[in-house]
Amino acid sequence: MGQAVRQKVLVVEDEPEVRSLAATLIEETDLQVVELGSADAALAFLEHHADEVVMVFTDVGLPGKSDGVDLTLACAARWPHIRVLVTSGRVRLPNAGLPKTARFIPKPWRALDILVAAEKAAAH
Repeated sequence: MGQAVRQKVLVVEDEPEVRSLAATLIEETDLQVVELGSADAALAFLEHHADEVVMVFTDVGLPGKSDGVDLTLACAARWPHIRVLVTSGRVRLPNAGLPKTARFIPKPWRALDILVAAEKAAAH
C-alpha cells in the first residue's frame, strides 16, 4: 500500500517573515505547507497539485499579474474543495462579497485563527 499523500496548505505571501510565520504555525498540524510568493506561482502549483491542497492562505496584495482576490476567485471557480483564507493589512474585504469557500481575516491575524482554519480545512 502506498504512502498516503499529506494534505497541503499553500501560504501565499510576498513578505518572507510573515510567510514563514504562517507556515511555521500550520506545520504544527498534520498538514504540509507549500510557501509561495505570488498568486501566479500558486495558480501554477494548483494546475498540477490542486487535488492535494485543502487550504490556501493568501494575502490580498501580491506581486505579479494576479492578486489574492484573483487567486480566491480562481479557487472557488476551478477547485471548490479548497478553502481559502484571505488576509490584508491594507484593505478589508466583506465576507459577504467573497465566495462561500473563502473567509477574510484582517492583519495582524492571530495564530489561533490560522490554526483553527487549517484544522477545519483538513477535516472538511
